[in-house]
Amino acid sequence: MRLPVLLCVLLCVSAAPGPVAGADRSCTDLRQFYTGKGFTLVEVPQTEISGEHLSMCPQGPTCCTTTMEENLAGLSARETEGLIREAGRSLQSAFNALHRSFDTYFTELHGRSERSLQEVLSPLGPLYSQNTRLFGDLYTDLRQYYRGSALNLDETLSEFWSRLLERTFKISTPTDVNLSEDYLECVAKQQETLRPFGDVPRDMKVKLIRAFVTARSFVQGLIVSGEVVRKVSQVHLSPECTKALMKLVYCPHCRGTASVKPCSNYCSNVMKGCLANQADLDTEWQNLIDTMIQVASSFSTEPSLDVVLSSIPARIYEAVHFLQEKNMDTFTAKVYKTCGTPGEPGTGSPTLHEQRKKSGSLTASEYKPSPTAGLRLEMQVSDLSSKLREMRQYWTQLPAALCSKMAAGGANQDKCWNGITKARYLPEVMGDGLANQINNPEVELDITKPDMTIRQQIMQLKIMSNRLKNALDGNDVDFQDASDDISGSGSGMCVGGQCRNRPRLYDFSPDSNRARGAATSQTRLCGLLLLFPLAILLLQR
Repeated sequence: MRLPVLLCVLLCVSAAPGPVAGADRSCTDLRQFYTGKGFTLVEVPQTEISGEHLSMCPQGPTCCTTTMEENLAGLSARETEGLIREAGRSLQSAFNALHRSFDTYFTELHGRSERSLQEVLSPLGPLYSQNTRLFGDLYTDLRQYYRGSALNLDETLSEFWSRLLERTFKISTPTDVNLSEDYLECVAKQQETLRPFGDVPRDMKVKLIRAFVTARSFVQGLIVSGEVVRKVSQVHLSPECTKALMKLVYCPHCRGTASVKPCSNYCSNVMKGCLANQADLDTEWQNLIDTMIQVASSFSTEPSLDVVLSSIPARIYEAVHFLQEKNMDTFTAKVYKTCGTPGEPGTGSPTLHEQRKKSGSLTASEYKPSPTAGLRLEMQVSDLSSKLREMRQYWTQLPAALCSKMAAGGANQDKCWNGITKARYLPEVMGDGLANQINNPEVELDITKPDMTIRQQIMQLKIMSNRLKNALDGNDVDFQDASDDISGSGSGMCVGGQCRNRPRLYDFSPDSNRARGAATSQTRLCGLLLLFPLAILLLQR
């Protein structure tokens, strides 16, 4: 009788609720880790418990309760978001450094050119000394344009040459001849038709517009790129990603295998799923980077950026010298024919050769940049291009960069955490981007619902690329606030001079509920009106 009784006792004991096999395994390590992460030890078990309650980690003996699992899941998401922001800040800093470097170079080049005005133009005598503000204003306008002011550079340069023609004619006219403001305005209008300065204004305009449009678009491209990185790096991870990160990062702790790192392919699938929307930036991102490299390379294309800016005073001198020495008599005769003969009645025609400043000692100067200036530009372009190339694949390389901090090395792929246990991870690694995550075994994603914030930033990259390509062609570009390009569902959008209606982001406007309600009411009313005659016919029977 003793044996059956003993067996019954053993069966009852084994059937009774209590600690699982191996329950004497201590949770001390996890308790220390958990408190080290800032959580309290309330309800944290001393020894392993059954894991049927776990919803993210594999079920089995565990030191984690449901609350602990939820806390650690939130922590894994916050930490990963922190890593993404940290990587983004690093890239932003790189863009800021490139911007500072180019901006410093360009503004110094601009400043040196302006400072050389007096040296180059002082031989013009009163024409320069009495009109220093005219020349200074030209440089101020160019500087403001580069900084983003809404100036029309073509009109600004045309206005400068018209005013310079007016002042040159006035200086060349005898002092006893009265030139009214209307007459001088008539003289200024002859700039485009008579071309008194020769080919210099047109040639200089083409080169200056190209130089300043590309320079301004380049710095704007750096700014927009940094802003895109900042905004995309702040996008919160989805709940599905949070669960996958918990399983990847902290479930080994709950299973008592904290020392085992995740398999690299396993980590890749989790990160590719979590960053699927970010990876969709890749095409437009690389397109923008490549276009910026093209723009940077154009700075050294003849005539190079430093030559164009530094030669502004010399080209002005060349134009004035051409008018005074070779073209003044012809130009004056044509002005008299168009605007009439200036002066008071009885004074006669002005004797230009008597009053005009003799400038036979002046020779048209051709600017030749120093070898040092050319070398500095070459170094600037090389540095910009090489650093931009390093950024080309940032969004597709981001998952690997994050996994390099947390996954096991190549030699340990048979003894790593695969999401269930310590063993090799067998599923294949997914491709980049949202569409490639349809079969991702680690992160559940609805590939038909992309993140709208990231889609807007993709549009920003596309718009900026188009502006840069226009700049490469010498076409002026409008740099309105970037947010204006994608806000509002009904306004128009212009890219590269071509405008089209912006597609709506939603099927209904903010008043759609009201509109639908009104439509429903009208439908009901129509239905009642149709039923009314039918009811009368039935009653008549």
